[in-house]
Amino acid sequence: MSSELVRYLIIPGWQGSGPDHWQSHWHRTLPNATRVEQRDWLWPQLPDWVQALDREISIDDRPVVLIAHSLGCITVAHWAAQASARSLLQIRAALLVAPADVERATCPLPLRNFAPIPRTALPFPSLLIGSDNDRAASAERAVELANVWGSTAVILGGAGHINTDTGFHRWDEGFGFLYRLQHIAVQRRRRSA
Repeated sequence: MSSELVRYLIIPGWQGSGPDHWQSHWHRTLPNATRVEQRDWLWPQLPDWVQALDREISIDDRPVVLIAHSLGCITVAHWAAQASARSLLQIRAALLVAPADVERATCPLPLRNFAPIPRTALPFPSLLIGSDNDRAASAERAVELANVWGSTAVILGGAGHINTDTGFHRWDEGFGFLYRLQHIAVQRRRRSA
C-alpha cells in the first residue's frame, strides 16, 4: 500500500474510545487518520451508526483501511452487507478488534438493536483480533465470526476486551497486526491484478 495514499478510518465501539484508548492514540499517530463520530455513543442506533460510517467513507475517494473496535466491528459488518459496490471498492482492508457479540444473552440493552449479526463474508481482507477472556465475545465466538466474515483470526491470551480497562493504551504491538493486514491486502491485490 506504499504506492497509494491510504486513509485510516477509526471506528470506535459503544461509548466511544476515550483519550487513553489505543484507537485514540492511533488516531493521533497514523497519517491520514480520521475517526467516525457518532451522534449518540450511549444509546447507539444501527441505522445511524451505519450511515455515519458510510458518510465518512464517501467523503473522500481515496482507499480506506478500517480500524474497528467492539461495536464498531459489528457496524462494519452491517455496513458491508448493504454498501454500494463503489464504496466497497474503496476499502483495502479491515482490522476488527474485540468484536462485541450483540447476540449473546448478556448483551447490554443499548446494543441489542445491532442483532442479528450479518453472516456474509466481507468483500475485502480482514484480520479479527479476539481474546480468550473477553466478556463481550468468547474466543470461540470470535473465531466463529471470523469464519463467517472470511477474516483471519488471532486470539490473544488474557487481553480482555482489548481496551483501556484491560491495559491497552498505546498498543504498539497492534501496529504489527495492522502491518500484517496491509501486507495481506497488498498480496491479494497483486494476485487479482
